[in-house]
Amino acid sequence: MTDEQREELATQIVDSVFEVHCELGPGLLETAYEAALCREFAIRKIRFQKQKSVPVEYKGVKLECGFRIDVLVEDEIVLELKSVEGLLPIHEAQLINYLRLTDKPLGFLINFNVPLIKRGIRRMVNELKSDLFRKRRASSDSVPSSPSRTSRSSRLKI
Repeated sequence: MTDEQREELATQIVDSVFEVHCELGPGLLETAYEAALCREFAIRKIRFQKQKSVPVEYKGVKLECGFRIDVLVEDEIVLELKSVEGLLPIHEAQLINYLRLTDKPLGFLINFNVPLIKRGIRRMVNELKSDLFRKRRASSDSVPSSPSRTSRSSRLKI
């Protein structure tokens, strides 16, 4: 999938999230939002897998630790869904680790328990997997800018 196709898919995902939040509003359990979002993807003919197992590799051995991606869209974009009072750094770390462990290029951390859903969506990019990010970064390296938030891992950009 090209970066442009991935961006179009990301737009469809965000549109789907807005549709679900518009219909259901805040205050439900995460499982309700997951089911509704997957239904919305099915309506839009977007392929997805829910509760996808994520093995952890340790010293050459795959460990089944029970980690699961809430929704993997088109085998490209990781969605970590929440219905919490507020997103915490541990939630971001969870998505960062899922991106790293699965070697996927893009992820969204989505908290449905907010009055305005745009305040509940955080996008995270796996730097090593995104040509588009590298192109943007190369063009911005010559222009001074404010520091961006980065994870401790040099692989990911928030």
